[in-house]
Amino acid sequence: MTRRYAIVAVALGMLAGVGGYTFRYAEGLSYLSTDPAACANCHIMQPQYDSWQKSSHHGAATCVDCHLPRAFIAKYIAKAENGYHHSVGFTLQNFHEPIMIKEKNSEILQQNCLACHGDYVHELVTGATTDPGSIRCVHCHFTVGHGPRAGLGGPEKIRPNLKETL
Repeated sequence: MTRRYAIVAVALGMLAGVGGYTFRYAEGLSYLSTDPAACANCHIMQPQYDSWQKSSHHGAATCVDCHLPRAFIAKYIAKAENGYHHSVGFTLQNFHEPIMIKEKNSEILQQNCLACHGDYVHELVTGATTDPGSIRCVHCHFTVGHGPRAGLGGPEKIRPNLKETL
């Protein structure tokens, strides 16, 4: 029985050591902040970070303001989900290039656009949060958060599908 406990303790110690090293190497604590530079910890996000610095929203909004829910608990749930998906994708190198926003995150983005600008556009966006077929703000304003498309890998035509425009 004592040997079994020793094996379990060693296995847990190794797991904690590898996990702690990985967390430190990946700068895990930085992801709990609202600093946009944390989003560029992964090399694949550098073009998005660079283009955000040139965008019209650079002085008004950070990554968190647009890409995460505003409610405290929902924000950290979304951070955990995104962090998990990003770490798996980057570790296994099985992510789509160019990186594309998922539908759930696209809905969060739309909610945040309307949270800031809803008073100005409320008549234009009737159903924008309830109608799944409605046009999203970034359909027309795709350069607002990330600047010119040239900052994301070269000029491209506007595509009708939101997943392809971000």
